[in-house]
Amino acid sequence: MKIGIIGAGNIGGNLTRRLTALGHEVAVANSRGPETLTALAEETGATAVTVAEAAHGAEIVVVTIPFKNVPGLPAGLLDGAAPGFAVIDTGNYYPRQRDGRIAGVEDEGLTESRWTEKQLGHPVIKAFNGTYAQDILDRHRPAGAADRIALPVAGDDEAAKKAVRDLIEELGFDTVDSGGLDDSWRQQPDTPVYGLREGVEGVTRALAEASPDRPEGFRG
Repeated sequence: MKIGIIGAGNIGGNLTRRLTALGHEVAVANSRGPETLTALAEETGATAVTVAEAAHGAEIVVVTIPFKNVPGLPAGLLDGAAPGFAVIDTGNYYPRQRDGRIAGVEDEGLTESRWTEKQLGHPVIKAFNGTYAQDILDRHRPAGAADRIALPVAGDDEAAKKAVRDLIEELGFDTVDSGGLDDSWRQQPDTPVYGLREGVEGVTRALAEASPDRPEGFRG
């Protein structure tokens, strides 16, 4: 597949490494420009591009940037993507550590990915937000392995969700459908599933144990 990755931090960089290793065609971008991604491009065979170019022709677009920076993405960012493309949102809202207070989350009660979806103007699938970046490189396992971990995946678009779940399975992880975006509070920071390294049963149980009340430490 052709995959565009916007953000080349820990998650974006390691997804670039694994997806290119699996034979996907990856275009990767960051806020500082493609010239700063030369080493990653040379290491992986990915193509370093500008943010505005990252989604061109992409069947899956990964948005993995700080939450507060999402509104600053270029207008028309997704216009050139492939028909039926899916968008993965890996982001988390950290009001005290990084992002400041976001009214849509605090006052309107939007889940984090619902807010991101509104900024992008396109449905998103929430995945990888509670995954340790190094696990993308080190913890992938073949299907059926006893120690294969599972990742929760939330979203409203069933076709897009299937495409994302299939990709995650190819990356070496099981998946658990955690519901629609309005239910995606179940996998936001400081919930039982966040950072959990367990299989399908453990992830399913953790999702069921989550509370919709935003923890005090994650309120702006």
